[in-house]
Amino acid sequence: MSKIIIAVDGYSSCGKSSTAKAVAKSLGYSYIDTGAMYRAVTLYFIQKHISVTNEKEITNALSEISIDFRRNAEGQNHVYLNGLNVEDEIRKLYVANRVSEVSAIASVRHAMVDQQRKMGKKKGLVMDGRDIGTVVFPDAELKIFMTADPLVRAQRRQIELMTKGETLDLEEILSNIENRDKIDTTRAESPLRKALDAIEIDTTFMTLDEQVDQVILLADMVMNR
Repeated sequence: MSKIIIAVDGYSSCGKSSTAKAVAKSLGYSYIDTGAMYRAVTLYFIQKHISVTNEKEITNALSEISIDFRRNAEGQNHVYLNGLNVEDEIRKLYVANRVSEVSAIASVRHAMVDQQRKMGKKKGLVMDGRDIGTVVFPDAELKIFMTADPLVRAQRRQIELMTKGETLDLEEILSNIENRDKIDTTRAESPLRKALDAIEIDTTFMTLDEQVDQVILLADMVMNR
């Protein structure tokens, strides 16, 4: 059975990453969290005080950034920035508050898309993000677009943060999500949008297992055509 590329796009906190990880594990595919890549760039920009309006600073910073994924002892994919494990740090709200702003920069997106396309050359890949089915892999054999009610997404994000020891007000998280949605869908460079041939999955009332089962079923249908 030939391997395929599964592109999973959609809004933040819809379950994209969790679903994509589980689907990749079930199929024996590689998993790439492109959102983590943009978060890592954002973290670097914050740490180095890079101005998002200074193209020279941005270009120099991108030349100094190395991002890769490594599996830990439990088989979980962690993102490394210049050799350092930043998996936990990039999930914090201060990074989330800046990531849409940084990922809207054309040169940042071009640099990350180049890396992502190289990762998909051998197929057998599940990749999630905002523009995977529209820009990175427009010819992906299976495209999924995930959405959910903003309040439900905020509640899920709050629970996720609490498990990591962060206690934040629900309204603050909801505001962050709504702001990210606005930036992601209106930016000039690779805006978030559903590909014409993508299959939409509304996860508002779905469990993670149901999301995973649905994507695997769709993948099986594609691979058995």
